[in-house]
Amino acid sequence: MLHYKADIRTLVAVALYFVAAITPWVYWNTLTTWQIVPLVLVNCYLSFTCAVIIHNTIHKPIFKARFMNRIMQIVLGFTYGHSTSAYVPGHNFSHHKYTQQPKDAIRTTKLRYKFNILNQLLFFPTLSGDILKGELRFANKMRKDNPAWFHQYLLEIVLVLGVKIICIIVNWKCALLFMVIPHYFAAWGIVGTNYFQHDGCDEHHPYNHTRNFTSPFLNFFLFNNGFHTAHHDRPSLHWSLLPAYHEKEVRPHIHPNLNRESLLPYLWETHIYPGKRVDYLGNPIVLPPVDAEEDWVSNIKHQEHEADMAGVV
Repeated sequence: MLHYKADIRTLVAVALYFVAAITPWVYWNTLTTWQIVPLVLVNCYLSFTCAVIIHNTIHKPIFKARFMNRIMQIVLGFTYGHSTSAYVPGHNFSHHKYTQQPKDAIRTTKLRYKFNILNQLLFFPTLSGDILKGELRFANKMRKDNPAWFHQYLLEIVLVLGVKIICIIVNWKCALLFMVIPHYFAAWGIVGTNYFQHDGCDEHHPYNHTRNFTSPFLNFFLFNNGFHTAHHDRPSLHWSLLPAYHEKEVRPHIHPNLNRESLLPYLWETHIYPGKRVDYLGNPIVLPPVDAEEDWVSNIKHQEHEADMAGVV
């Protein structure tokens, strides 16, 4: 049923999200502030974890049966607050194909604040408009080119947003705390990873285009998302195989500065103290001129989106 047994852990994580998300609704009338705060934090973490799972799933579907992957996409949409299929356009067809180039909708050079921490914190809010525009253009193209994808996308949108609206009507306070905030945090977090994974790297180099975080602790809880160079090199490689691929195919070639052990020390160093925006060699980043967003949707060929979404829709 599963392509890889490692995805048992994926299914457990998704189940834990729903337990954490539903529990506050059951006990809402008896919850104290001291109970609500940790529950919100747990929901934020699990929603972000599911966003990582969505990222993994759109590259390598969990199930062998296509109809089960379609159902799983709907389920995952409830953990993230938006259509799972909507993650495909900006990520697979823009970011992966044109990393840090003008056709990359989430290139880090769009952020230009003097204080680097603002570039990280405001990365998702600043780029969300461009992401949505690309999503809608892609959906409109798929309406004619790939109706199966479009119908799946539309179904996910209607169900996920419909349930969210109903929950807000029923109990807006509970919905805000345990749906809206965690879902926003998940989107902010998964898009924001792009900033510390790519900023100051060399997009023209076959290996130095991406920064890695190799901590076993971090990668256990985030499904090996830290091995990002390996993921860019082999996007369809299952997440459980990324560490071995990194050791064999990436580590011997990548600059050692792009293999970081832990994420938090890196974030402290680049965002707090000394908080300077530098490249992987330690030199101040020279930003290119501000450029207009280049269209990456119209040139997508039918064969490309068929191959890139094989096994999902």
